[in-house]
Amino acid sequence: MSTEARPQAHPRTRPWDVHRLPRADGRTFLVTGGNAGIGYFVAEQLAGTGAHVVLGSRDRTKAGTAADAIRSRVPGARVRHVPLDLADLASLEDTVDALGQDPLDAVVNNAGVALDDPPRRETKDGNELMFGTNHLGHFALTGWLAPLLAAAPAGRVVTVGSFAAKSERLDLDDLQSTGDYRPKRTYGRSKLAQTLFGFELDRRLRAAGSPVRSVVAHPGGALDSLTPARPPVHVRTTGERLRGLPAGLLVQGKDAGAWPIVRAVLDPEVAGGQLWGPWVFGLRGMPRAEPVKGRFADTGTAARLWDASRDLTGSDPLLGFA
Repeated sequence: MSTEARPQAHPRTRPWDVHRLPRADGRTFLVTGGNAGIGYFVAEQLAGTGAHVVLGSRDRTKAGTAADAIRSRVPGARVRHVPLDLADLASLEDTVDALGQDPLDAVVNNAGVALDDPPRRETKDGNELMFGTNHLGHFALTGWLAPLLAAAPAGRVVTVGSFAAKSERLDLDDLQSTGDYRPKRTYGRSKLAQTLFGFELDRRLRAAGSPVRSVVAHPGGALDSLTPARPPVHVRTTGERLRGLPAGLLVQGKDAGAWPIVRAVLDPEVAGGQLWGPWVFGLRGMPRAEPVKGRFADTGTAARLWDASRDLTGSDPLLGFA
């Protein structure tokens, strides 16, 4: 693989304003899991730029509810739904067919599953549910989307990581957590796998001479209790809001958690291979580029994970960008 340094963004001539985003009329963005949580707020904020926003979701009813909520806050919003089940790899071709043949300016690989308790569960393809959905599903989906992303003037793959990934280490001999299954650890490892995929994809895209950028972003600490209401997508009681206030000194709501992701999609000065997160200790605040270090910079593990993911999914995302 190429060992050249990652490209750096040029200094900004004006501050990035999360409340005054640049226009993106005529562009199309796919947000996986855009019907709830951080994905919803990513979709809402992108819709406010005039872009065409596509919500990828298994549940048509929930996606319709989310689309209606976005339209109620963004007059004239262009938003629609495509069916997406990342836990069923064979269904991904149908998702791409539903998108049509128009160029795709960015995909936000956001959807995810987080389990708190055993038992260990599996996807339709027999992969551990969190690793199979959060990482393998997006790995394969990116390959299906590659021709649409390559057809855009400046296509982007934005992979949504997690603060939880920073404290985990991949077990390349047990990616499926068949041994000592601990749900929270397995979730963190699945998000680490996603993050490593985003960086490895960037290295391979650059080595292949592709103009498509792969960027990783994470929301920091984002709590429901600090998230503004978006009924019926998200309803917050007064009691929940009051109980969440002390935590607001350290973390933030999911609306603010969306800011680094949205910047990774829209900012023309964002470079491939970068990591974006909140300013204050990586937990809250305005979006900024963070150093890519530690396990995130482990190119050997990332390359081995790519090979294992290719074997488990039967696909190689890079081939579609060729």
